[in-house]
Amino acid sequence: MAKRIVVAVTNDLLTDQRVDRSCCALREAGYEVTLVGRRLPESGALEAREYRCVRMRLLFRRSALFYAEYNLRLLLRMLLMRADAYYANDSDTLEGCYWATRMRKKVLLYDAHELFPDVPELLDKPRVRRVWQWVEKRCLPRVDAAFTVSQSVADEYKRRYGIEMTVVRNLPQGMEHDACCMDNYLGKAEKAQSSILNTKLILYQGAVNVGRGVRELVDVMGRLPQCRLMVVGDGDLLEELRDYAMGLPWAERIEMRGRVRPETLRRLTPSADLGVCLLEDKGKSYRSALPNRIGDFVQAGVPMVATGFVEIRRLLELYNIGTTTEPCPPVKEGRAYEEYLDRLANTIGETLNLWEAMAPEERRKRFDFARRELCWEKEKKKLIERIDAIIDKKRRYEKN
Repeated sequence: MAKRIVVAVTNDLLTDQRVDRSCCALREAGYEVTLVGRRLPESGALEAREYRCVRMRLLFRRSALFYAEYNLRLLLRMLLMRADAYYANDSDTLEGCYWATRMRKKVLLYDAHELFPDVPELLDKPRVRRVWQWVEKRCLPRVDAAFTVSQSVADEYKRRYGIEMTVVRNLPQGMEHDACCMDNYLGKAEKAQSSILNTKLILYQGAVNVGRGVRELVDVMGRLPQCRLMVVGDGDLLEELRDYAMGLPWAERIEMRGRVRPETLRRLTPSADLGVCLLEDKGKSYRSALPNRIGDFVQAGVPMVATGFVEIRRLLELYNIGTTTEPCPPVKEGRAYEEYLDRLANTIGETLNLWEAMAPEERRKRFDFARRELCWEKEKKKLIERIDAIIDKKRRYEKN
C-alpha cells in the first residue's frame, strides 16, 4: 500500500518553497501527499503540482480566532483523510495535527522553520508568546520525528524540550553549471537594464517585515549612487516603505516588485550583482536563522552582504562567498543610525569592488564548490530517510 502523508501550513501555498520542496521529495519517494493550507481573497490560482493541494476558506484572517478556526478545521479535515502521518509545519499548525494523531493513532511529524515563540512579532506580546510556548511544551515531546532549518534552532529546541531534531536546511534545488550567475542567462533582461543605467543591481528577496533590513537598504541607496535596489517580496511593511521610498531623491533607483512566483524569482536572482540579507537582532529566532535567500544567492552565483549571525557567518566564511556585517540598529534615525549607514555603504561598496576585480576562474571555483554542497538534493535525503524509518516502524508495529 502507498504511504500517505497530510502536510499542514497556514499560508496560501503560493510561495512557500520549503514546503513545496518537501512535498515534491515525498512524492518522488513514493508517498501520496496532500498539502492543506488556506485561501485568501487575494490569493491567486495554484499551478498544477505533483501532489494534491487543499486550500480552506476561513472566516478569520488573523489573531487567536484565526488559529483556533484553522486548527479546528484542519483537525476535522484530517480525520476524514486516509493517512499514515500528519506533518505540521511550524507551531501554528501543531494543535490540529497533534489531535488528529492522537485520535487516529498515526505518526506525527514536525518541521520548525524558526523558533516560533521567539519571532519578532511576538516579542512584545508576552501572553500570546506564552500560549505558543505552552503548545510546544505539550506537543513537541510527543512528536515521532522533528526537523528544522539550522543546527542552532535544533540545539535550542533540545535545550527547551529535550527533543532531537534532524537538520534539513532550507536550500534550493541545485542549478546546472551553465545557470550560474557568471553567465547570467536567466537574468539577461535585468542585467541589460543595469548596464544601460550604468548601475550595480542590489537585490533583496523575502518578506518585507520588521527587522529584515529593508528600510536600511532604502536609506543606504542615498550613499551608493552607483547602485540600484530591487526589493522582491511582500509583507507588513511593503506599502509603507514603498511610499517612504517614493519621497526620497534617489527614488528612481529603488524598485519594489512585491510578491512574485518562484519561477519568476529564479529568473531575477542571477541578474543581481549583490544579494543582501540584513537582520536586526530581534531575539533567538533571528540569531539562529539561516534564511532561504542565502541558498538562493548561492545557487545563482550571487555574492552577498549579510548580517553575521552564527549560521550565516559559518556558511559565508566556509565557502568565502560573501561579507558579513553588523545587525541593523533598532532606531532608524539620529547620529548612530547615520553612522551605521556609512559603514553599511562602505561594506557594500568594498564587496562590489572585490567581486568585480576577482578573476572569473576564482569566482567560479568558489561558487561551484558552494553550489554542490548547498542544495536541496543533499538535504532531502535526510528528510526522506527519517520519515521512511518512522512510518515503516509504525507499519510493522501495527501488523504485529
